Amino acid sequence: MTLLPAPPVGGHALPLARDLALHGDRTALATADGEISYRELARRVEQTARRLGTERRLILLPGANTVEALVVHLAALSAGHPVLLVPGDHPEVVESLTAAYDPDVVVHPGDGEEWRIEERRTVSAHALHPDLALLLSTSGSTGSPKLVRLSYENLQANAESIATYLGIRDTDRAATTLPMHYCYGLSVIHSHLLRGAGLVLTGLSVADACFWDLFRATRGTSMAGVPYTFDLLDRVGFADMDLPHLRYVTQAGGRLAPERVTRYAELGARRGWDLFVMYGQTEATARMAYLPPTLAAEHPEAIGVPVPGGSFHLEPVDEAPLSAGVGELVYSGPNVMLGYAHSPDDLALGRTVNALRTGDLARLTDDGLYEIVGRRSRFLKILGLRIDPQQVETTLERHGLDALCCGDDEELVLAVVRRPGWDERRIRRRVVDECGLPARAVHVHLLPELPRLPTGKPDYQAVRALHRPTAVRPYVTGGGAGTADLCELFAQILDRPDVTPDGTFVSLGGDSLSYVEMSLHLEQRLGHLPPNWHTTPIRDLRTPERKTPSRIRALETSVALRAVAIVCVVGSHVRLFELRGGAHLLLAVAGFNFARFLLTSAERRERVRRTGRSIARVALPCVAWTAFAILIGAPYDLTNLLLLHNALFPQDMGPGLHLWFVEALVYILLATLALLALPAVDRAERRFPYGLPVVLVAVGLLTRYELLGLPDRARITDAVTVFWLFALGWAAAKARTTPHRLLVTFAALATVPGFFAGEPRREAFVLIGFVLLVWFPTLPSHHRVNRVAGLLAASSLSIYLTHWQIYPILDDVSEPLALVAALLFGIAYAKGTDRLTRKLPALARLTALRPALLAALRRRGKPA
Repeated sequence: MTLLPAPPVGGHALPLARDLALHGDRTALATADGEISYRELARRVEQTARRLGTERRLILLPGANTVEALVVHLAALSAGHPVLLVPGDHPEVVESLTAAYDPDVVVHPGDGEEWRIEERRTVSAHALHPDLALLLSTSGSTGSPKLVRLSYENLQANAESIATYLGIRDTDRAATTLPMHYCYGLSVIHSHLLRGAGLVLTGLSVADACFWDLFRATRGTSMAGVPYTFDLLDRVGFADMDLPHLRYVTQAGGRLAPERVTRYAELGARRGWDLFVMYGQTEATARMAYLPPTLAAEHPEAIGVPVPGGSFHLEPVDEAPLSAGVGELVYSGPNVMLGYAHSPDDLALGRTVNALRTGDLARLTDDGLYEIVGRRSRFLKILGLRIDPQQVETTLERHGLDALCCGDDEELVLAVVRRPGWDERRIRRRVVDECGLPARAVHVHLLPELPRLPTGKPDYQAVRALHRPTAVRPYVTGGGAGTADLCELFAQILDRPDVTPDGTFVSLGGDSLSYVEMSLHLEQRLGHLPPNWHTTPIRDLRTPERKTPSRIRALETSVALRAVAIVCVVGSHVRLFELRGGAHLLLAVAGFNFARFLLTSAERRERVRRTGRSIARVALPCVAWTAFAILIGAPYDLTNLLLLHNALFPQDMGPGLHLWFVEALVYILLATLALLALPAVDRAERRFPYGLPVVLVAVGLLTRYELLGLPDRARITDAVTVFWLFALGWAAAKARTTPHRLLVTFAALATVPGFFAGEPRREAFVLIGFVLLVWFPTLPSHHRVNRVAGLLAASSLSIYLTHWQIYPILDDVSEPLALVAALLFGIAYAKGTDRLTRKLPALARLTALRPALLAALRRRGKPA
């Protein structure tokens, strides 16, 4: 009796899973125990689908290359139940994801034909989006609660695409050389079932002689491998094997060295099979590109062309200008994921991603092939597996081990504090089991304590040096520094442990506040300040060869202007001298720095995040100081504390007006943040990086010349009337050609005069500063001048905030002393607030870890 398929519980189903019976008595699965036809497989799938019930529920399935696991997987997808597919050979991962996502059904491996199905509830505890079909960990990050959400369309479209370019026939039989829970291995299963082809279903390694016996006996026609698979093939003498039915070999999961691509392509040509080099990510349901076999030997560096139905384009990035032909590879197609899930609440989401930013840097060759030239991702990709070093540290922490983890494309290096019962071999085995890496790629070093920087932060450079002691040169000061030294410097100043030689100041999250400190230290280390150093990879920041050291140093013009401007602001208020216009010049410099640091992220959300963080770094110190000033009797009120005074009382000329500059800057940044959050504006800025700020200058000038019918400038907030200065600085930063610079210079010369009625010296001061900013990136200086200018520039905001309360204390005693005291106090306040803000990310991480800690306590039976 033939069972009729039950209707899918959610109205959705995966066609390739529901249509198995259409392939009749063809062989679906060939195992060491015999063969199973499509008709028999369909029957088992239908029986299991009925057992899963008529209520749509989240099903956690430990993946394995077995008939039982495959039947449950296909049954769930054919019946419309979303599947959380986890590594079946990692019990801790199963336990972790069970705790994180609270599945409604958990499938347990069994010794018999059917696995045990644990129904934890009859109705789902979660809101499940109707398109949600599958949840997968990104390759290698198996312990992370971050999952990829895939739809039925994603799975079907990717299977169709792969089957098309591989030319899969119903007579093919593909060996399952990769695990089912890995997107690459799963794509092999889906694409062959779609075409009615057979699967040589096995969990054996290609290094096992029994695998090859089974492959020959079942007339295997294809096999898939990651780079490490090809290491094993070399060891077992694959080149000399007699495999009469082999049609093609596929490779993905990481870069295979070009010389090996050539060697295997030529081997295939001699032996009568093809080599398909492919490129993909879990976020694209496995495959995005393939290299036609006829081109593999000639173009072994390329990933090839987009898969059928997909397309690529390159977007500009800081690391490599698009004008050089290199950009971030962005993929579009029906196989692009719905988005990520970080918690069960995200299972209700629909599509949040339309195009996939791969994180890889690529170029399009003259032959029409795409080629990967680098990576932007902070994750490591070792032997085809994407590894999150933070997750490895967290895993060891759950076992009571304090560890630091780092690495490169070949190996993982760990420093671990000695604990009773734990030796290097046991720790290595734990990491190997967690990440799926071979033991040879994991290096463990037991230490009495973890290496720390002088600041008390983890010293990841020292961890790297444990395995490669020659990689780190002695710390050099004053004119020489190696790449490792510079990585350590960037890690200290930017307060992040994941600094690699491929990173740049901007890509690592640097902004105008940390720029000054970084530029001074870098200039001291290298003996000069390289042009465009903030967008140059660390590995390319080198010490120039000089016969004799020079005492002449370069000082960034923006740094010099910030230092001079703040001294002029305070000095004019102290009445030591009269040179006004510093605050307005600082607004132009703020626009200049905004364009350099906050508009360089390729992703709109990252731009918004960075701008928001910059606003917080301006506003929070101001609010904190204003609250303190009110407590000591300063004539501020609640409107000052909330940064609303200049918006509500722009005509006020009393003490409440003191903070107009900070309020105007915050308002401008908020308005710019809202503007760039609009997709259309974001796209316009990318396409016309110079044109957009020029347009904004024109808009700002409407208020500068009171052409919009607004009240006169005394009656509206200063942010509106000075916005054009900020936009002019933005345009100056994006001016790349002489005509561009001439245009912004002419705009300044035409608009600044007359803005400060009756104050030609003030106007001249702003104009001179702006012209220097546009035409002279650096100014000649001395290292001692640089240090003083750097302190003043980095502390300019704090000096502006605090000097109103500081200089009056000594004003009657000595005006020069009042100036020096105000500057020194502002520098001290800046240092204090900087140390406090550096601790905030750690507190945020502790907050983010709280749910996981509570879950761990509950599992151990301890009260939360």
